[in-house]
Amino acid sequence: MVCIANHERAHIHIIVPGGGISPDGKSWVPCRPHFFLHVRVVGGRFRSQFLKRLKAAHEAGRLSFFGEHVRLSEPSAFAAYLKAVRKIDWVVYAKPPFGKPETVLAYLARYTHRVAISNRRLISCDKNGVVFKYKDYRRDGRERHNTMSLTPAEFIRRFLLHVLPRRFHRIRHYGLFANRQRADNLALARKLLAMPLDENSVVEAAPEGSVEEPCTRYPCPACGGAMVIIERFDPNKAPRAQPRAPPVQAEAA
Repeated sequence: MVCIANHERAHIHIIVPGGGISPDGKSWVPCRPHFFLHVRVVGGRFRSQFLKRLKAAHEAGRLSFFGEHVRLSEPSAFAAYLKAVRKIDWVVYAKPPFGKPETVLAYLARYTHRVAISNRRLISCDKNGVVFKYKDYRRDGRERHNTMSLTPAEFIRRFLLHVLPRRFHRIRHYGLFANRQRADNLALARKLLAMPLDENSVVEAAPEGSVEEPCTRYPCPACGGAMVIIERFDPNKAPRAQPRAPPVQAEAA
C-alpha cells in the first residue's frame, strides 16, 4: 500500500505492506482483500498526531507568527484556534494504483533518489543567468517543452527549496522495515509467503579453501584497491537511469 499525503507543496509518501508477521512469527497475516484501513480512521489519526506535535512545538517556543497571526503567539489564542481545527474533518482519499506495485515504486524512486533538476536539462549557465528546459503540463504538443532563464540567485533559491531542513531524513523505515531487524524480518516474510530468494541479494561465495583476497578478485583499475559490489543488474538489461552523453553543439561556420 502507498499513501500520498499532500498539503500545498508538501508531499508525504508512506509505503505500507498489505499484512504483517504474526506475533509468534509462524504465519503471515494479510489484510482483507481490496481493503486496508478506513479513510475516516486514517484522517482522524493524522489530525490528532499533527495537532499534538503542533501544540508541543508552540509550548516549546519553536513557532513564530507574523502579521495578522501574531495573536496566536499567546497560549490562550492558540488553544482556541486548535479547538476549532479539531472539529474539521481531515479528508483522506484512497484509491488503488493505476499500474502494478512495481510501477508505483518506480514512480516514487524518481523523487527519492534524484536531485531537483538533472544535468541534461541545463542548457547554459553564466553570470547573467541559468537557462534550463522544463515541461508545461497545461499545454500539449510542442508547446509543452519550453526553456526558462533565471538569475543565479533565483535559481539557487528555487533549488534549495528541495533541500531538506536540518535533522530531516528523506526516507525513514519503521516496524517491519526498521533498520535493526529489516534483514531478518524480510527473510522471515519471504519464507512465510513462500517467495523465491532474491537473486540480487545473493553474494557470490568464494570457493572453499580459496585464499584469494578481494582486491585480487575485484581490483580497482585506477589504484588497485578492493572494489565492493553494491548492486547487480539483471543479465541482458541496462540500468534504469543510464547516463547520457552531453549534446554536441555544432560550431559556427
